[in-house]
Amino acid sequence: MGFGKTNSLGNPESLRHGAKVPFSRRGFIACVAGVSAAAALRAQGCSGSGSSEGSSVQSIKIGTMQTEDSLPFWIAEQEGFFASAGVEVSMVTFQSAQELSTAFAAGEIDAAMTDVQTASALEMASVAVELAWVTLGADPSQGRFGIMTSPESGYTSLQELAGVPIGVGSNTVPEYVMDKLMLAAGVAQEDIVGEEIKKLPVRFESMTSNQVAAAALPGSLLALGEAQGMVLLADDTTGENISQSVMAVRADWLSNGAAVLSGVQSAWDQAVDAVNSNPEAYRALLVEKANLPDLIADTYPVSTYPVAARPTAQMVQPVLDWMLAKGYLSAEILYDQETGRFEH
Repeated sequence: MGFGKTNSLGNPESLRHGAKVPFSRRGFIACVAGVSAAAALRAQGCSGSGSSEGSSVQSIKIGTMQTEDSLPFWIAEQEGFFASAGVEVSMVTFQSAQELSTAFAAGEIDAAMTDVQTASALEMASVAVELAWVTLGADPSQGRFGIMTSPESGYTSLQELAGVPIGVGSNTVPEYVMDKLMLAAGVAQEDIVGEEIKKLPVRFESMTSNQVAAAALPGSLLALGEAQGMVLLADDTTGENISQSVMAVRADWLSNGAAVLSGVQSAWDQAVDAVNSNPEAYRALLVEKANLPDLIADTYPVSTYPVAARPTAQMVQPVLDWMLAKGYLSAEILYDQETGRFEH
């Protein structure tokens, strides 16, 4: 939900000199062609880390990004909860959602902390996926996305942005949230205009320097913008619950790895209890692992996290329907809450 950052970003100029800003685990949908190629390699016999067929697996490789969504995994690793649960877990960190998705499709990882958009793209690329549990976003307070502008832009409400281009990446969680927030503010669908700015560093700088009227951003960039005096027009922390991160698992691995996944779930729940009971005890770990910049390292809220529970149809199906309406899916996909699988 929120997103990891590197370095302390005091102003847009720092971006021009190589400083990094948060990237969105849910901000980039995998290139379906690349995922399809990886799936083809898999079909030709490129076996994955734990996807042994016909025998039980003993370990799992979980792909993550440097984002706050993964904090319970890092806690479980640090505190030995995985070992206590009797499972061998390798956490594999990726620098982009496309790299993570390609590794997932090729069987190089067995599971991933991702989003509905990415999971459904993998499914459409013939990589069977099961959504095991919600990692962040069980309620609106967990994680944040929103629309932000600069104080010099002159915009003070979402209604004023009707027909005005907003910086966003297509087929992403920020775009989905942008559409939902604008519709809730009474803006007609035909008046919601996105300006394609895929890279979050560029999008953030474009907003702060008034090259774009506003931008749809993840939580940590919203926090950074607020620290720099930017103006938050709306976010998704109240009202309808519209953004989630999910634990997605390869269906072929799961056929022999159910016991391992159960152990991972147990460790996840133990880590969730630990962080929810004393969030400040894990601030240093969050700052380190998510690369929060100095400007917000001491103030960025440590989220509460949900115990493992399968995503509901109310969370998943609206996203799939939105993707179909926008042309991001070539055919209708239905989500089965009982199994966590997609039907198409």
